[in-house]
Amino acid sequence: MTALAHAAVDPGGVDPAPPAPEAAKRSWTAYLLLLPGVLWLGVFFLLPLVQLAAVSLQSRYPGFAGYYYRDLNFANYASALTDYAPHFARSFLYAGLATLLAFALAYPLAYAMAFKAGKWRNLMMICVIAPFFTSFILRTFAWSQILADEGWVVGGLELLHLLPGGQIINTPVAVVAGLTYNFLPFMVLPIYASLERADPRVIEAGGDLYANGFTTFRTVTLPMSMPGVLAGTLLTFIPAAGDFVNMELLGPQQGKMVGNVINDQFLAIPGGYPVAAALSFTLMAAILVMVFLYVRRFGTEELV
Repeated sequence: MTALAHAAVDPGGVDPAPPAPEAAKRSWTAYLLLLPGVLWLGVFFLLPLVQLAAVSLQSRYPGFAGYYYRDLNFANYASALTDYAPHFARSFLYAGLATLLAFALAYPLAYAMAFKAGKWRNLMMICVIAPFFTSFILRTFAWSQILADEGWVVGGLELLHLLPGGQIINTPVAVVAGLTYNFLPFMVLPIYASLERADPRVIEAGGDLYANGFTTFRTVTLPMSMPGVLAGTLLTFIPAAGDFVNMELLGPQQGKMVGNVINDQFLAIPGGYPVAAALSFTLMAAILVMVFLYVRRFGTEELV
């Protein structure tokens, strides 16, 4: 029966012809188009990571500050997890608060841009993107002037008796405010993109089924925008957790974030390269674990 079937399919008993040269050429073209990107990632991402991993396991020369030798010194990672645990906790706390505040500010703005702005939509989009035309450090310097003791923000809060301490700058509040401001566009744009692609008829169907506005938002609009919320949350939390500029310019002198410790170990402390590299890898691993758990819990596949 098998032979008959084979004969019916291929009466001549001849094997199928090999792929045409054009098909093989097209397949090689796809690989050649990928080659520049792969080379770029390999040279400027993979190799530095390998070098950083090697440095994180090196040891200092006793009595020679600034010199170290190749070793398998896992004590650098133990130090990163014990001596600098408060800095990690502070970084994740500030980044989490900034992410929540950015979401609270970004979602209404993105919703208004997608459904209510009308002819003002392009202007609102320009206002969201405009901060990117200014340096990150300059924006943070400007924020330090806004929150300064002689600034109008502090003056207004003191007038309303809402600032008992009389100071915002050089406090954790200023750091969280700076993180929220600097990374707010990264939250607005993905949410806006998801809401703009949403079908308005699906949202209107909630009203047709006698659902009130809040129920329609909770059961229809918010789930449809969750891909943007997920992307915006990651784009905000990940850079905020490793940021050191806002703490350096807006925060107190005591109680730094882990990004400031890494910066000091690399640039200010002789022989601090191994500890700085270990801190960098520990921070990256912790963020990867949190991102994995977050995506598993709030991933869009559970909302479809």
